[in-house]
Amino acid sequence: MSDTTSPTATALSDSAAGGPDFDTMTRDIADVPAVEVITTVAVHLMSAAAVNLGLAEEGADHKDLDEARKLITALAGLVTAGATEIGSYHAAPLRDGLKSLQLAFREASIVPDEPGQGPGEKFTGPVIG
Repeated sequence: MSDTTSPTATALSDSAAGGPDFDTMTRDIADVPAVEVITTVAVHLMSAAAVNLGLAEEGADHKDLDEARKLITALAGLVTAGATEIGSYHAAPLRDGLKSLQLAFREASIVPDEPGQGPGEKFTGPVIG
Protein backbone atom coordinates (compact mmCIF):
# COMPACT_ATOMS: atom_id res chain seq x y z
CA MET A 1 0.00 0.00 0.00
CA SER A 2 1.22 3.45 -0.73
CA ASP A 3 0.20 4.94 2.61
CA THR A 4 0.04 3.69 6.17
CA THR A 5 -3.76 3.77 6.40
CA SER A 6 -5.17 0.25 6.54
CA PRO A 7 -8.14 -0.71 4.35
CA THR A 8 -10.21 -1.15 7.53
CA ALA A 9 -9.28 2.31 8.84
CA THR A 10 -10.04 3.78 5.43
CA ALA A 11 -13.44 2.08 5.31
CA LEU A 12 -14.27 3.23 8.85
CA SER A 13 -13.33 6.84 8.20
CA ASP A 14 -15.22 6.79 4.90
CA SER A 15 -18.32 5.31 6.51
CA ALA A 16 -18.22 8.07 9.13
CA ALA A 17 -18.25 10.58 6.28
CA GLY A 18 -21.42 9.16 4.74
CA GLY A 19 -20.52 5.76 3.28
CA PRO A 20 -17.58 3.59 2.32
CA ASP A 21 -15.44 4.54 -0.63
CA PHE A 22 -15.52 1.24 -2.51
CA ASP A 23 -13.04 2.49 -5.12
CA THR A 24 -10.43 3.08 -2.42
CA MET A 25 -11.17 -0.26 -0.76
CA THR A 26 -10.80 -2.08 -4.09
CA ARG A 27 -7.46 -0.42 -4.80
CA ASP A 28 -6.23 -1.23 -1.29
CA ILE A 29 -7.03 -4.96 -1.50
CA ALA A 30 -5.45 -5.11 -4.95
CA ASP A 31 -2.16 -4.02 -3.36
CA VAL A 32 -2.15 -6.89 -0.85
CA PRO A 33 -0.01 -9.85 -2.00
CA ALA A 34 -1.84 -13.16 -2.41
CA VAL A 35 0.37 -14.85 0.20
CA GLU A 36 -0.79 -12.30 2.77
CA VAL A 37 -4.47 -12.81 1.93
CA ILE A 38 -4.13 -16.61 2.09
CA THR A 39 -2.23 -16.62 5.40
CA THR A 40 -4.61 -14.07 6.94
CA VAL A 41 -7.65 -16.16 6.03
CA ALA A 42 -5.90 -19.27 7.38
CA VAL A 43 -5.15 -17.56 10.69
CA HIS A 44 -8.80 -16.46 11.00
CA LEU A 45 -9.96 -20.04 10.36
CA MET A 46 -7.45 -21.32 12.94
CA SER A 47 -8.60 -18.83 15.54
CA ALA A 48 -12.28 -19.58 14.99
CA ALA A 49 -11.63 -23.34 15.13
CA ALA A 50 -9.65 -22.98 18.37
CA VAL A 51 -12.51 -21.05 19.97
CA ASN A 52 -15.01 -23.70 18.84
CA LEU A 53 -12.76 -26.42 20.25
CA GLY A 54 -13.04 -24.72 23.63
CA LEU A 55 -9.42 -23.55 23.67
CA ALA A 56 -10.28 -19.91 24.42
CA GLU A 57 -10.28 -18.42 27.93
CA GLU A 58 -13.94 -19.23 28.50
CA GLY A 59 -13.60 -22.46 26.55
CA ALA A 60 -16.63 -24.41 27.64
CA ASP A 61 -18.93 -21.47 26.86
CA HIS A 62 -17.96 -21.50 23.18
CA LYS A 63 -17.29 -25.18 22.53
CA ASP A 64 -19.04 -26.42 19.40
CA LEU A 65 -17.35 -29.40 17.77
CA ASP A 66 -19.66 -29.37 14.74
CA GLU A 67 -18.56 -25.82 13.93
CA ALA A 68 -14.93 -26.67 14.71
CA ARG A 69 -15.08 -29.60 12.26
CA LYS A 70 -16.30 -27.34 9.46
CA LEU A 71 -13.64 -24.72 10.14
CA ILE A 72 -10.80 -27.27 10.35
CA THR A 73 -11.92 -28.91 7.11
CA ALA A 74 -12.01 -25.52 5.36
CA LEU A 75 -8.57 -24.71 6.77
CA ALA A 76 -7.19 -28.05 5.58
CA GLY A 77 -8.50 -27.39 2.08
CA LEU A 78 -7.02 -23.91 2.00
CA VAL A 79 -3.64 -24.96 3.38
CA THR A 80 -3.40 -28.00 1.09
CA ALA A 81 -4.41 -26.08 -2.03
CA GLY A 82 -2.48 -22.94 -1.17
CA ALA A 83 0.78 -24.52 0.01
CA THR A 84 2.35 -24.64 -3.44
CA GLU A 85 1.33 -21.05 -4.07
CA ILE A 86 2.63 -19.56 -0.82
CA GLY A 87 5.79 -21.65 -0.43
CA SER A 88 7.18 -23.74 2.41
CA TYR A 89 8.21 -20.76 4.51
CA HIS A 90 4.57 -19.70 4.93
CA ALA A 91 2.92 -23.12 4.58
CA ALA A 92 4.92 -24.96 7.27
CA PRO A 93 3.54 -23.03 10.27
CA LEU A 94 0.03 -23.26 8.82
CA ARG A 95 0.39 -27.03 8.49
CA ASP A 96 1.65 -27.23 12.09
CA GLY A 97 -1.30 -25.19 13.34
CA LEU A 98 -3.71 -27.31 11.32
CA LYS A 99 -2.27 -30.54 12.73
CA SER A 100 -2.52 -29.15 16.28
CA LEU A 101 -6.19 -28.31 15.73
CA GLN A 102 -6.88 -31.74 14.24
CA LEU A 103 -5.27 -33.41 17.26
CA ALA A 104 -7.16 -31.13 19.66
CA PHE A 105 -10.39 -32.05 17.89
CA ARG A 106 -9.61 -35.75 18.27
CA GLU A 107 -8.90 -35.22 21.97
CA ALA A 108 -12.09 -33.20 22.52
CA SER A 109 -14.34 -35.71 20.78
CA ILE A 110 -16.26 -38.13 22.96
CA VAL A 111 -16.40 -40.62 20.08
CA PRO A 112 -13.18 -40.21 18.07
CA ASP A 113 -13.28 -40.43 14.29
CA GLU A 114 -11.61 -43.34 12.54
CA PRO A 115 -8.10 -42.48 11.24
CA GLY A 116 -8.50 -40.54 8.02
CA GLN A 117 -12.10 -39.53 8.85
CA GLY A 118 -11.38 -36.58 11.16
CA PRO A 119 -11.85 -32.96 10.14
CA GLY A 120 -9.72 -32.08 7.14
CA GLU A 121 -8.14 -35.52 6.92
CA LYS A 122 -9.53 -36.07 3.43
CA PHE A 123 -7.07 -33.31 2.44
CA THR A 124 -4.17 -34.06 4.79
CA GLY A 125 -4.40 -37.80 5.30
CA PRO A 126 -4.68 -39.39 8.73
CA VAL A 127 -3.31 -37.30 11.57
CA ILE A 128 -1.53 -39.21 14.29
CA GLY A 129 -0.23 -37.55 17.45
